[in-house]
Amino acid sequence: MDSRVRGNDEHGLVTIMLTEINFDGIIGPSHNYAALSFGNLASTAHAGATSYPRAAALQWLAKMRTLLDLGLPQGFLLPPERPATGWLRALGFSGDDADAVAMAAYGADPRLFASAMSASSMWTANAATVSPAPDTTDGRCHLTTANLSRMPHRSLEAAATEAQLRVAFAHPSFAVHAAVPAAFGDEGAANHMRLCPAHDAPGVEVFVYGEDGGTFPARQSRRASEAVARRHGVDALFVQQSPEAIAAGAFHNDVVAVANSHVLFAHEQVFAGRDAFYAALQLRLPEVVVVEVPAAAVSLADAVASYLFNSQLVTLPGTGSDQGVAVPSRSMALILPREAASNIAVSRYLDTLLAGNGPIRAVHYIDVRESMQNGGGPACLRLRVVADRAAVDPRFLLDERKADKLAQIIEAHWPASIDSADLGRRELWQQCRAARWHLTQALDLSVLRNAA
Repeated sequence: MDSRVRGNDEHGLVTIMLTEINFDGIIGPSHNYAALSFGNLASTAHAGATSYPRAAALQWLAKMRTLLDLGLPQGFLLPPERPATGWLRALGFSGDDADAVAMAAYGADPRLFASAMSASSMWTANAATVSPAPDTTDGRCHLTTANLSRMPHRSLEAAATEAQLRVAFAHPSFAVHAAVPAAFGDEGAANHMRLCPAHDAPGVEVFVYGEDGGTFPARQSRRASEAVARRHGVDALFVQQSPEAIAAGAFHNDVVAVANSHVLFAHEQVFAGRDAFYAALQLRLPEVVVVEVPAAAVSLADAVASYLFNSQLVTLPGTGSDQGVAVPSRSMALILPREAASNIAVSRYLDTLLAGNGPIRAVHYIDVRESMQNGGGPACLRLRVVADRAAVDPRFLLDERKADKLAQIIEAHWPASIDSADLGRRELWQQCRAARWHLTQALDLSVLRNAA
């Protein structure tokens, strides 16, 4: 955390403390494995499996506590209401109440109805693209809501996400934008990286886009990226994601690359025109360090299966230890899924990485199995916002007391399990609505109760 003096008001100098806050999406009570995301290999592999929403949400909460214990600030976003009755009404389904609409939709088109039950908003890396104040021409932190237009089940999230962002970031130091037109697919921060000398210093923003024509669809449009950069007033770099990475299952860039401060941790095969991109990045940020993982050490298949790069790369705030090894102050750590430890090639590579003298000095393995089976690792679950904590609505910031309260609500109201046949049960729909009602009540966020 660093101090920055921004100006004066009627009370004198205004001091702003900029820090990076990770906002994780609460895994909603309708979490299920409907395999709605074409190109997401983990999602497809677990189609129709029984999901465990309560366990999933508690895994999410344990991940948040891990980062809090490391001294890193945490925030969260709430899931929208499911089933998404308003969306179903817009598709022509009708009824006297929400259950009647849901019953009509499930009876007519179970696959379509599964989209209305999706809990995919848990992956807040797709909620928005964020440009911190040091990078923007007007000195505000800009957030553009992602349209997620390439996948029906995700496209219906945009309105509820925007409504929530406008509450959490209502302070005038933020500018929240609606999604770019849906003709241009925008998947948010999952295809956006920021490199900088420090979080509170001006940085280089990198937008990664795809080109269609391969086995799987490219989800991020270059035009959408350019539109976001113009809105935010940032001088950005644009680089194409390699077709090989997309074909291997890297449906978002954050499956094969992650950045933090001046460090880019990436697979060798992630970018098309890699050498030209690295040269341009070096010109913009001479102190950049690229930690590139050779394909000979970790194949794209192993990178995607283990989610090595879908980890959180974080700067540790102080001296500590990891597994008995001293961790220098301000060094970096990877927050990895347990699946990375069980992959032989990835585990071997990580041993070599930690034995070196590079910027990444520690690893922490966490259990997010329920999210991983649906295709989202630690990095998918978080949206990074560099801001003054005092400017964020405190209802969205986590501390131990609030974490305990969330655990109680999840234990009491989240379904223990959901199988594919359960999606058509009225009892499940009512339980999901009730769970969200209790969540908004406990957090004093009834203003979001109808945001769906």
